[in-house]
Amino acid sequence: MKALRNFIVFLTIVYTAFNVFTRLRSDVRIKPLRPYFKHRGPYIFAHRGGAGEAPEHTMAAFNNADAAGVSGFEIDIRLTKDLEIVVMHDLYVDRTSNGSGKVSDLTLEELRELDFGYHFKDANGNYIFRDVDTAKIVTLRELIETFPNQLINIDIKDDPDTIAGKLVPKILSDLIKEFGAEERILVTSFYGNQIQRFKLHARNKVATGAGVEEVRRGYFLYLFGLGHLYHPNTTTYQIPVNFGPLRLDNAHFIQYLTNLNVVVGYWTINDLDEIERLINNGAHTIVTDFPGLAEHVKKTIN
Repeated sequence: MKALRNFIVFLTIVYTAFNVFTRLRSDVRIKPLRPYFKHRGPYIFAHRGGAGEAPEHTMAAFNNADAAGVSGFEIDIRLTKDLEIVVMHDLYVDRTSNGSGKVSDLTLEELRELDFGYHFKDANGNYIFRDVDTAKIVTLRELIETFPNQLINIDIKDDPDTIAGKLVPKILSDLIKEFGAEERILVTSFYGNQIQRFKLHARNKVATGAGVEEVRRGYFLYLFGLGHLYHPNTTTYQIPVNFGPLRLDNAHFIQYLTNLNVVVGYWTINDLDEIERLINNGAHTIVTDFPGLAEHVKKTIN
């Protein structure tokens, strides 16, 4: 037992010395906030356009969310066989449409034939969006054109090792540049290398989020009291409230990131009390399936 206590004391001394030394030598670089975050917060984003109220990623959902007064849309994108960017989460169309197959194996024309309201049920279990014109596939081009005043949070879904994944960062960058939409679009991905590829093409003119590895690095440096060693390579964290047993939503962690000008957002939050708690803790962005909550949040904040 004595040997164990001595070892613990030794580790404590080493850790303390290392912490003090690195704090003295650290050069924390605070990046300025991007124009994407110039609007009044908190931001309330419709998850996949508002998947709890209308078929996800369809104009039916986006129209509903826009009418509800959301700050913007949180969407996913994939590349079609003919290299069109469509607003789509899954690798396959099976779950959300009456068709089947990979998005990357289908052309835009083939995708337009599918009914993306086919499986959606309302609160009473009715299929109210079947054969509805607004429940069709949406291209990113159409979304940007249709809602010029909405912020858009884009998540690149195609695996970077696939053909679609290798092509989409440049195609996305070119499309944003074409519309001059650099200040109202945020690009992120679970794949850190997809974010880096996009940054190269966009020449750092578009706000970007953190991939999984970036979040892991920032969190564990914070957890072990070494946050002064963290130099963010991102504009924002878009994260869940917890990762397994680890809580990512406490006020101290949010403040740690905010002090570095890293904007903190949480998905997917569908409870009004939970939304209020996160905002009170310092969260800037809330992603929800129910855009109808946006009006209630604004009233609460006011």
